[in-house]
Amino acid sequence: MMRSLYSGVAGLKTHQTRMDVIGNNIANVNTTAYKSSSMTFSELMSQTTQKASGANATTGVGGTNAKQIGLGVKAGAINTAITTQGSAQSTGNPFDIMITGDNFFVVSNGSENFFTRDGSFYVDGAGNLAMTSTGYNVMGWGVDETTGNIKQDTVTALRIMSAANMTYPPEATTQANISGILDENDKDVTSANGKTVNLNFFDARGYSYTAKFTFKQSSGTASNEYSMELTKLLDSTGAEIDISKVKFGDNSTQTLQTPVTFAGDTYEWDGKQLKTKADKKVVADLSAAFNADGSLIDTSNDAAAAKAQQETLDAIAAAYGYEGSTDEFLKLYQKDAKGTEVTVETMLGNMAKTTTAQGDLVLTTDKDKPMTMDGRFFEGVKVIFDTDTGKLKQVGSNVTDFKTNVDFTPLGGNFSNITIDLSECTNYDNKGTSTIGATSGDLDGLGTGRRLGDMIGVSIQKDGMIYASYDNGMTKLLGQIATAAFANASGLEKEGDNLYSATLNSGEFDGIGVDITAGGGYMSPGQLEMSNVDLSSEFTEMITTQRGFQANSRIITVSDTLLEELTNLKR
Repeated sequence: MMRSLYSGVAGLKTHQTRMDVIGNNIANVNTTAYKSSSMTFSELMSQTTQKASGANATTGVGGTNAKQIGLGVKAGAINTAITTQGSAQSTGNPFDIMITGDNFFVVSNGSENFFTRDGSFYVDGAGNLAMTSTGYNVMGWGVDETTGNIKQDTVTALRIMSAANMTYPPEATTQANISGILDENDKDVTSANGKTVNLNFFDARGYSYTAKFTFKQSSGTASNEYSMELTKLLDSTGAEIDISKVKFGDNSTQTLQTPVTFAGDTYEWDGKQLKTKADKKVVADLSAAFNADGSLIDTSNDAAAAKAQQETLDAIAAAYGYEGSTDEFLKLYQKDAKGTEVTVETMLGNMAKTTTAQGDLVLTTDKDKPMTMDGRFFEGVKVIFDTDTGKLKQVGSNVTDFKTNVDFTPLGGNFSNITIDLSECTNYDNKGTSTIGATSGDLDGLGTGRRLGDMIGVSIQKDGMIYASYDNGMTKLLGQIATAAFANASGLEKEGDNLYSATLNSGEFDGIGVDITAGGGYMSPGQLEMSNVDLSSEFTEMITTQRGFQANSRIITVSDTLLEELTNLKR
């Protein structure tokens, strides 16, 4: 009877332990990534009252089995369903991450590593990715500065929002392309000002600039030949930058058949002065622009003289129909009797001389007798199209890849040399409309340059890669979340706060970890793993545990009654 009492007590204790396990499971039904536990029973030792005997061949008596009386029950094992995946819960928080697979996140309190399936993370004040519950740092791998790739070495805290990561450095533009149709019937292309194409680019400090290129068609018989010239360079405020030091192309000539004459009967020359016909008002006096020997006055140290000189030249150009294109007007040339190319600037200088050395080369004052110019000088490159196909034939001296260079480096160390690809330009008929335009970067989008970028977002990929995006269009790899895999994950020891630690039976952590994709797993940002507790199973286990507890209590009651009857025999 004493054995049955102790067996009942052992049963009560063991069933109470099982109820404790069930209660803990139910209590954690909403705990993030909680893994439910289950308990198995194991019998205690048995008391042998008679050992087993073998058969006696001599007497013919058979053998007997041992007589054993069990002494109760004990908790055999408490197992954790650690490899059973919990359901996904969508949170919308990009730093909430769910692991699909058998791996674990690696977190650290600064002195030792722990492992968890709880992926509810946030970025702390120092920029570290950390657990929201404990503040432990999420561990991973950094980026090799040499290669830009992940370096899978000993795991370290992922500081994704360091000062260095908050901005993306600027870069100078090194490549550009000009593409589209340059229609020979486009009035802009055949005008004195030409067809303007704007190229926006960056210097090494991220400042933006606009380079203005013009395409002008020869008005001679070679309508497939164009000049490409750099006419202006503007900074981001619209201020013009001196481009006299910029290296682009060569001093080239373009054949023209351009009539040059007065715009109507409005003006006339009176010696060295340009006057209006009606009231004889002086519009321009050559003495304000030229020396007595016909050379231009040096006005580099006299702002007032420079202004007067420019106004004089502008007025003359406007009178000949070149308003706003003074430089274009002055570079027109005509060949004299000896075949020498004499520019309009030289002609005006000759007119300003006391004695005109080349009296046969003067600007006509009669609109009915226009002066035909043989050509024009320009700084830039010739762009020549094939008259049969309309495709490019030559850019400057380049007849293969159709590229040309603009060297802005003389303007300062922050500028660079830009290679411009014109291979996608065509000379097709587009009903008099040109579609030609310029874009920074080559045809593959490389070398575009960029301004300084501020971080505008962080995203985590399925493989744990963490990328930052910036408002200058760039992205940057910040690191990768490492994971740990164990040969026997059930052997991990619970440490509270959804954390586990490695044991001898789980297998050791090597300090490096594994890529989540190596075992076929992946991460799901914006989701958390729910508890894998099955309430229906837990309630069923609770019922059977309750009945087992009741049955064991009855054993104690009945055994006590038997002892009481034995005691009553003394009466």
